[in-house]
Amino acid sequence: MTSFGCPGQEKRNLKIDAIKCQNCGEEIEFFSDEIKRKCPQCKAEVVREVMPSCVDWCRYAKDCVGQKTFDEYMQDKGETIKKKLLKDLEVYFGSDEKRINHAKRVLQFAEEILKHEGGDWHIVVPASILHDVGIKKAEEKCGSNSGHCQEKEGPAIAKKILLKNGLQVKDIDEICEIIAHHHTPGKVDTLNFKILYDADWLVNLKDEVDLSDKNKLKEIINKVFLTKKGRETAEKIYLSD
Repeated sequence: MTSFGCPGQEKRNLKIDAIKCQNCGEEIEFFSDEIKRKCPQCKAEVVREVMPSCVDWCRYAKDCVGQKTFDEYMQDKGETIKKKLLKDLEVYFGSDEKRINHAKRVLQFAEEILKHEGGDWHIVVPASILHDVGIKKAEEKCGSNSGHCQEKEGPAIAKKILLKNGLQVKDIDEICEIIAHHHTPGKVDTLNFKILYDADWLVNLKDEVDLSDKNKLKEIINKVFLTKKGRETAEKIYLSD
């Protein structure tokens, strides 16, 4: 078996794990910088559980595995986490397709804004998926799904889901801070917050204002949206003839 020297930790090698294919049971060797591989037996795509590895935290990771492998690892990990969070969201809301579909629409807009504005994918995507998880508890405890109650109840629920999926504590803290203020602009002024806020408004705008008054609508769009791409997208959707 090939040994890989790690410049980050003396006398340590890149870890190799045996992961069983969920389809046929074949054992597949995964290096610690790999998230998914194709099963040599049945050709199914096998995805390992996302757990922190040296590639996540070591400052020598890029030197150790190479830029290409590092970028592929982070992309695969991100996509895996997204799928798991969406699955957890569906389980949490159960038959409430309205809330599930809302989160998915917000996620789509957030990913589009991210491409143009920058921001941190690993913060904005989880925040987009989980931004409204406080609604169910708010309705149970407050008898209301008001923004204030959502913000109060959401972070604790989101934190449990994020911890279960192996996100780093510092990222969880920022994601939960965004969720705790996603109806209250100004209290958090980061680009990540602005992207989530605009994505949420792109979905909600049609239910909040009179779309027939184009002049008033343009005024509201200019006032509400916090990013250039968010504002441009709103104008394209709601003001185009």
